[in-house]
Amino acid sequence: MEAAAPERARAAAVASITVTGVSKWFDTAEGGRLQALDNIDLSVAERSILAILGASGCGKSTLLNIISGITQPERGEVRINGVPARDFTDWRSVSYLFQEDRLLPWRTALHNVEFSLEAGSMPRRERQARARDALQLVGLGGFEQAFPYQLSGGMRSRVALARSLVQEPCILLMDEPFSRLDAQTRSTMHQEVLQIQALKHMTIVFVTHDVEEAVVLADRVAVMAPRPGRIRELVDVALGRPRDPTHPEAVQYIQRLRALI
Repeated sequence: MEAAAPERARAAAVASITVTGVSKWFDTAEGGRLQALDNIDLSVAERSILAILGASGCGKSTLLNIISGITQPERGEVRINGVPARDFTDWRSVSYLFQEDRLLPWRTALHNVEFSLEAGSMPRRERQARARDALQLVGLGGFEQAFPYQLSGGMRSRVALARSLVQEPCILLMDEPFSRLDAQTRSTMHQEVLQIQALKHMTIVFVTHDVEEAVVLADRVAVMAPRPGRIRELVDVALGRPRDPTHPEAVQYIQRLRALI
């Protein structure tokens, strides 16, 4: 029995996302070429949470967009569950939560969440049932008929999160979705995300420039250096949950990450 344990550990660590040798350039207004990413190697273990941390302009969002398939790299490759992204077809299993909530102002919370399901052939009754379940999951049961202007910033973020979850994704990508919230609301959203991730067993990759956010949420932090963007260091956060950013062990990680940025 003891000999089998390492094998189980290795099996559990199979990466659901692998980035190999990824580089990216953009054309400039002056007719030149600007390198945004340089030879990025990165793996994200199944059911884990990875933070991509760095200062503004270091290529964090570009890397996330490449992982999502929105942007293609000039060099290198992304694999999702072992499949090259160019051949990956199950993109409905990957959800993207943007910086802005992007709610449609003329739709209620329920219909904003339901919107993610309308492209398929799912019957309306099932779409609405799943949208109600997603709103309940993020703590907005009872607000189904509220319009975005009637909701606080934190509640709007919850609706956006529900919209990302309604498709029951295996992978959730987040691009600083809580950066505009006040500290208390942001902390509440962190706990919501952790509870949902534990319940749904998702793999999460999120971009942030907030060191405390990275320590509170992530199992692993990829610290990026700028111009061009590259991985400076990968830091495993060996702390239990829930995490108090004022705890001495958490403070040590915070200080270490700040020194790396």
